[in-house]
Amino acid sequence: MAPARVGDASVIDVAGLDELIAVLSGRGYRTLGPVPRDGAIVRGAVSAAADLPAGWHDEHAPGSYRLHCDGGEELFGWAVGPQSWKPELFPPAETLWTARPEAGGDGVTVEEVADPAPPLAIVGARPCELAGITVLDRVLAEGAYADPRYAARRAAAFLVVAECGTPSATCFCTSMGTGPGAPDGFDLAITELRPSGAGLGGDGAPAGTPGAGGHRFVVRAGSKLGASVLDEIAHRPATAEEIHGRDAVLEGARSRMGRSLDTDGLPALLARNLEHPRWAEVAERCLACGNCTMVCPTCFCSDVDDVTDLAGTTERRRHWASCFDLQHSYLHGGPVRSSTSSRYRQWATHKLSTWHDQFGTSGCVGCGRCIAWCPVGIDITEEAAAIRASDGQTAHSSPAGGGGT
Repeated sequence: MAPARVGDASVIDVAGLDELIAVLSGRGYRTLGPVPRDGAIVRGAVSAAADLPAGWHDEHAPGSYRLHCDGGEELFGWAVGPQSWKPELFPPAETLWTARPEAGGDGVTVEEVADPAPPLAIVGARPCELAGITVLDRVLAEGAYADPRYAARRAAAFLVVAECGTPSATCFCTSMGTGPGAPDGFDLAITELRPSGAGLGGDGAPAGTPGAGGHRFVVRAGSKLGASVLDEIAHRPATAEEIHGRDAVLEGARSRMGRSLDTDGLPALLARNLEHPRWAEVAERCLACGNCTMVCPTCFCSDVDDVTDLAGTTERRRHWASCFDLQHSYLHGGPVRSSTSSRYRQWATHKLSTWHDQFGTSGCVGCGRCIAWCPVGIDITEEAAAIRASDGQTAHSSPAGGGGT
């Protein structure tokens, strides 16, 4: 078995996937992956390939998500679940430090709360989710005000990306350049090939080698660490037919993408349409519940509270915040964005427009979660298209009352 090299395409079978998980666990990683639970694909502990969602498939639509099982062997035959991997790297709530009064009242001892979790290995993140993590990296690890807790978790994480062959009706990753394949940024990338898949017959693999002619995965190492892990499990070089099979899986996903978003000039389009009547129209349906920000893999807003008990111990706690919260834009005298239309406008324009100014990229990765998990089925691609179709239209008075962009 030749040593694995970064960029090379290898093949493993399901037993090799078991080995991969075991090797990561043996290296001290907390191995998590997608698991079926409570009617959804969610994050969970995985100790073997059997823990992954074999035979499970999902159906998405605006305001709708359904999961069903056909009893098949496919492990990654679904698009995305309601949960991204953001909470594992940037928890919804955590205590940052505690301050306790010293005996005699002569001072205060401040202690930073350590992260108790071991390093994380994610097995089965989608390319759009990897893109979401990359966006968070720019904000929380690489910017002028890096978050040390996020940066430490991210630096220690091992990412196994599962390239996507089954997009949903709400997916538009091809529009955002974030899928269905993963060009880089991972430790290992796997693409599932099944015996019945296109281009997989007569693959030329020697009999008795991993995955010969059966259920198998094309694996690419994206880092030296990934290559070293791959070297610890049974693998073989991918044949030309198997590489073609991977290409066919990704091309099939592109052809079945459920949504699209025209990104040509989109930041400028939204910037010059801040008074467009569409913002008021969407606000008539929007509940300002914040579901879209909670499921989004790139939203990073947070707030901090200091909580003190009767003994005088103070804890500083950080928790996620949302631009749909009325208090999110609170300045002296009240919130800047008091209307639902102004808050939806802030979310959409930040995600698709001003994020480019701040971080040099879009804040949207095309995963479609905000569409499926919006209780009233608001579709960000539909809203952007409506504004493009009537570029420059304005209302008689500002529909986004409360000011602020």
